[in-house]
Amino acid sequence: MTKSKRDRNNLLALTGAAALLAIAVNFAITAINAQKKKHKKKDLSGSNVLVNLSASEIHKLADRIIGKSKEVHDAVASIPLDKITYKNVILPLAELEAQQFPLVQSCVFPKLVSTSEDVRKASVASERRIDAHVSICSKREDVYRVVKAFVARGEWMSPEAKHYTQCLVRDFERNGLNLTLTKREELQRLKAQIDELSMRYIRNLNDDSTSLLFNETELLGLPPEFLKSLEKARTGKFKVTLRSHHVSPVLELCKVGLTRRVVAVSYGRRCEVNLSVLESLVKLRHKFARLLGYSNYADYAVDLRMAKSSSKVFEFLEDISAGLTDSASKEFTILKDLKKKEEGDFPFGIEDLPYYVKRAEEQQFDLDFAAVKQYFPVNLVLSGIFKICQDLFCFRIEEVADAEVWHCDVHLYSVFDLSSSELLGHFYLDMYSRDGKYGHTCVVALQNGSFVNSARQIPVALLISQFQKEVDGHPGLLRFSEVVNLFHEFGHVVHHICNNASFPKFSGLRLDPDFVEIPAQMLENWCYESLSLKLLSGFHQDITKPIKDEICKALKRWRCSFSALKLKQEILYCLFDQIIHSTENVDMVGLFKHLHQKVMLGLPMLEGTNPASCFLRSAIGYEAACYSRIWSEVFAADIFASKFRDDLFNQYAGMQFRKKVLAPGGAKDPVEILTDFLGREPSIQAFIDDKAAFGL
Repeated sequence: MTKSKRDRNNLLALTGAAALLAIAVNFAITAINAQKKKHKKKDLSGSNVLVNLSASEIHKLADRIIGKSKEVHDAVASIPLDKITYKNVILPLAELEAQQFPLVQSCVFPKLVSTSEDVRKASVASERRIDAHVSICSKREDVYRVVKAFVARGEWMSPEAKHYTQCLVRDFERNGLNLTLTKREELQRLKAQIDELSMRYIRNLNDDSTSLLFNETELLGLPPEFLKSLEKARTGKFKVTLRSHHVSPVLELCKVGLTRRVVAVSYGRRCEVNLSVLESLVKLRHKFARLLGYSNYADYAVDLRMAKSSSKVFEFLEDISAGLTDSASKEFTILKDLKKKEEGDFPFGIEDLPYYVKRAEEQQFDLDFAAVKQYFPVNLVLSGIFKICQDLFCFRIEEVADAEVWHCDVHLYSVFDLSSSELLGHFYLDMYSRDGKYGHTCVVALQNGSFVNSARQIPVALLISQFQKEVDGHPGLLRFSEVVNLFHEFGHVVHHICNNASFPKFSGLRLDPDFVEIPAQMLENWCYESLSLKLLSGFHQDITKPIKDEICKALKRWRCSFSALKLKQEILYCLFDQIIHSTENVDMVGLFKHLHQKVMLGLPMLEGTNPASCFLRSAIGYEAACYSRIWSEVFAADIFASKFRDDLFNQYAGMQFRKKVLAPGGAKDPVEILTDFLGREPSIQAFIDDKAAFGL
């Protein structure tokens, strides 16, 4: 999910702060009824999502959303402070949010999937307008004053309603509405400067067109098809650009150590001007955080996450790094021995890591991934994912016949509880490649589940991918990495559908970023166990023949091969990211050199490189939060090892996971959720043990 989309999701509730319920409901019903009259296909029970809107209809719907939002904000701003109650402020706000979210998404999701360029353009334009409007609404002091006055009254509410109200106040105050006007204006100036520098950092990287010239001998080991894809200079030498699609193959496959080093050094010293840009960015972020009452930017960024504080993140990363040291040292010894055999006594450098990891894996695992792919026809993989999730979480998936969709390849499904037959939600699958469609596998929440004031709204999700439907008349086949990715994303669909939070702000995928990936990461484990892999696989020419046991075992071992060293390298960047965003005036080059020696088992940083100048995740999008992927992977490993490893289809554990982990959404503290499910506080030990057991 993009940052702008996350921002819109977080602030959408403020668009209707204290609307009259009649206005909201009438607006939604009018739009939906108009769409129903237009289309003759089967009505989708419980869904307010509108599909197949024309470009003009998208623009008109966006106009109505923005118009009613402004009307609502004006209404709440006029409420006398002595008349404020839960029923005329907080409850209408929650009901309006539930109504508007699917309508907003009806404007937005066509940009990802529509076959019409005009519709995609209208969708993009409408999203920008809605986002800009939401941003304005989130800074309205008059609305904040009313919500804050309600909190001061101390009216009794349910715990979830209280948490919802606190989140509204928190979101306003993170926009500076509790500050003086002068400080608020300074906050906005800083935000504008941060945005401008962030975009400059990205532009500098995108504009870098540096290339290196090599002859064929210097590129020994690279496949002929890769060499054919390279441009040639007038001298006949091959041009290798400093882009990942060129650099990664060279570092992984080139047998010439000097070539690998030249490419790695050049790649690591790109855009040296970006060092000063990042230094300026970090200083501005610290100023921004201090205005909001935080001691540094890392504490501001982590405050709303499961980790809670920068110090907790440091402790987590240090503990993981220390736990991986023994395994990483053994892996490093193997790689150094391989280099000595192949290249003699040349010292092992960080640039050698990708090449010798791949060489070691080739020697240790008899895995031909082209042959493995033959066992994963896309439809068979999907049916296997459905079966595993249905068996594990006790629900039933049924396709909706004759549903209104935007392309003939799109299918709609309903999910029912197995014991009660209660409708839990719907999801669309838009699986196959076509022009103009979003190019990656992802899940989009179209309607969030909620139960506000006794009115239930069911969740609706969309899973998008770009798989080949058929190749030369045969069913499309998935690479193993695509199988894992599809299962991961379907895990997000399951999470969205099983959510049972009352307030839409806490439902679907609008959760703590440290927590939201944990269930999907946990479900990836079923892609590496023989019993479940056989349900996902079948030889494409005879699907009754599942993948062989020896391949399953090899895939499980391959998953964690040399993972300790790889993870230490990622931890190095995560620590760098945390330190620069929690400490003032850091010498970034000196810091990285120090961390590299400490974390990477004494292996020095490549001389002359400057990772801070090309560390995009810390510059924009994941600043002070690079640790989050490892965080979710660690706690997902704890859940799987504790509850499912010895019994993959334990329905009791599956239902407990559904009720205790998936259902609460953002209404409950994530640490409490995991502690309740595990019967103890979550631990890093299972993750460490996995790397030690399977890494070598």
